[in-house]
Amino acid sequence: MNSIVLLCTDGSDGAIEALRTCGPLLASGERTILVTVQSAVDPHAEAGAGFTLTTASPDDDPKIVTDGDRVAKQHLDRTAAALGLGDDVELTSVVGRPGQAICDLAAALPASVVVMGTSGHGGVRRAFVGSTSDHVIRHAICPVMVQAVGPS
Repeated sequence: MNSIVLLCTDGSDGAIEALRTCGPLLASGERTILVTVQSAVDPHAEAGAGFTLTTASPDDDPKIVTDGDRVAKQHLDRTAAALGLGDDVELTSVVGRPGQAICDLAAALPASVVVMGTSGHGGVRRAFVGSTSDHVIRHAICPVMVQAVGPS
């Protein structure tokens, strides 16, 4: 069975640091996928659609049709560059609520592990809105590795 490592990023310094910390533990993955989630759907885009990015220039990629796509590509490129990920990593963006979209992608692959950071927000905010990492921990079909990082 192929092992698939799903790395989650929002492009923030905290997300990159979390992946940098956890990444070496998962170097044995046969397939690595770096994903970001677009939570706001552009009315001109097809709702719920995802895309895979493989080229280096966002302006040359025909799959980038909205500002959300462009921002997603920037998050993915920034994270991949900061982590020194090579050409073997797949860059993917999906549209939806972040926790659910990550769980859906993990199930569809199927992923062997999901790796992500958490900002460590606590108290009232977390009680009312929860967090993406909490949702993924509770609903993913595979193990989830979460690294707490400071806000960025």
